[in-house]
Amino acid sequence: MNKSGLIEALSKRENLTEKKATDVINLIFKGFTDELKKSGRIEIRGFGSFVVRKYEAYTGRNPKTGRSIQVSPKRLPFFKVGKELKERVDGEE
Repeated sequence: MNKSGLIEALSKRENLTEKKATDVINLIFKGFTDELKKSGRIEIRGFGSFVVRKYEAYTGRNPKTGRSIQVSPKRLPFFKVGKELKERVDGEE
């Protein structure tokens, strides 16, 4: 499922216009993004959690040319699946 599929499902299930459903989804994503930018943690019980991991600078390799390149430090979001979601996905249907 992608973002437009999520918007469509929300609008049908909750009898919302697509505009309202889009606003709700965008509000949720903006809240997640803002919290992660502040190096916060988002935990959704039964689903999982999002955290920001920090990576130091390192020397990488361009796969096309084989040349070494310097990769700058970065912060990336990381998702850790919750136990309940693991069990639901792995369980029998």
